[in-house]
Amino acid sequence: MKKILILFAHPALEKSRINQGMIQQTQGVPGLTFHDLYQRYPDFYIDVQHEQELLLQHDIIVLHHPLYWYSVPPLMKQWIDLVLEHGWAYGHTGNMLRGKRLLNAITAGGGKEAYCDRGYNRYTIREFMKPFEQTACLCSMTYLPPFVVHGTHRMMLSDIQRAAESYRAILNILASDQYDTSFLTSFEYLNDIIKPSYEFND
Repeated sequence: MKKILILFAHPALEKSRINQGMIQQTQGVPGLTFHDLYQRYPDFYIDVQHEQELLLQHDIIVLHHPLYWYSVPPLMKQWIDLVLEHGWAYGHTGNMLRGKRLLNAITAGGGKEAYCDRGYNRYTIREFMKPFEQTACLCSMTYLPPFVVHGTHRMMLSDIQRAAESYRAILNILASDQYDTSFLTSFEYLNDIIKPSYEFND
């Protein structure tokens, strides 16, 4: 059984029905720790040692966030800048994260068709996530495809429930370690493993 750390960052969680639903579905997943960065660090003063200890205690790190300007909210970016220190996470002597897995769990207002070379945003989600993939590589981690929920602005309650349940299913799959890395990395989105109705376009 793999231990999962969800690093969650959303500066306006009270306005996000989909993220509230996804968080509810993390409860009871074996070996999972849910860590809300904005709740823990409202002043942005990050306890680097504490965060590093959390990372060491887990096998899979999930960066759960809304897509903010094709990236992560500011506190999560600060977390990355401060916690993944040279000499600890990367560099000649920085090997503390070696062998762990990293992925993004993303909510996006736009439909999937908006994220392609002919779409409104010109690039795919996977292309926007390249900095995180390279971060994983630099830290000797394995980067897994993201879990993505599209079209969040127009989701009905039933859509939210299905997407949140799909998230839980993926977390359980990761925790059980039933698939090897080559299988997991063969998908565009981790959602595709279970083929849910995760895309909610206008």
